[in-house]
Amino acid sequence: MTTLVLLSGWGCDTRLWQPLARHWPEGLAVNASDWPGYGVRPPLEDPCSLAQLASAMGDDLTPGTVWVGWSLGGLLAAALLDHLPAPRALVLLGMGESFCHEEGISTAELAAFRQAFARAPDMTHRHFLRWQLRGEPDPRAAHRQLRELLVDNGGADRNTLAAGLAQLADLDNADRLSRSPCQVCRVAGKQDPLLSPSLRESADYRLNEAGHCPMLSQPARLAACLAGIASAVEPAP
Repeated sequence: MTTLVLLSGWGCDTRLWQPLARHWPEGLAVNASDWPGYGVRPPLEDPCSLAQLASAMGDDLTPGTVWVGWSLGGLLAAALLDHLPAPRALVLLGMGESFCHEEGISTAELAAFRQAFARAPDMTHRHFLRWQLRGEPDPRAAHRQLRELLVDNGGADRNTLAAGLAQLADLDNADRLSRSPCQVCRVAGKQDPLLSPSLRESADYRLNEAGHCPMLSQPARLAACLAGIASAVEPAP
């Protein structure tokens, strides 16, 4: 079966995917890969460089796999289509062609968040981890779970976090995705507060009773959805 490569978003390393571990069907190959600057992976010399990012991630994002990028991870994975051999499919989880949208997170909101991060990065990072959970059925329980998973506040390098905010502001993958060399699947929580209503409604797969972090609130549904996508793009024998 095709291998799923799980890619986390802003402020969270691969531990975020642990709730899915017991829900994967037997025989499915799953790899969770940290971005440079997260976990024990050293940061890039220039965290904003897509060329450096592609060089660092080339051994993880190989042809024939299915890339699953959540939030900023989806934005970066789509951008790397111009730098790496194409995967079998790209799954955008909680992300569109770009991050900012007037009916979701506006450019003004993101600019204010970047200013807050520049003043107080640790506090702003912690605030974001809680804030992104507003659409989950039980935000408090989801936040407790996230804190238990990310006991060191996400294991992220500060310069990498700042670069990630710049990428959220600047990256627009509309053209890349319009000419994508692979199948692109969009997955969204039906109550994701970071997506515009039009993006949620147009997703290929919509998860009930889930917001921006379905790996916390609906791990079984998310695992089944991703496994189904992997099976659907499996090459013919």
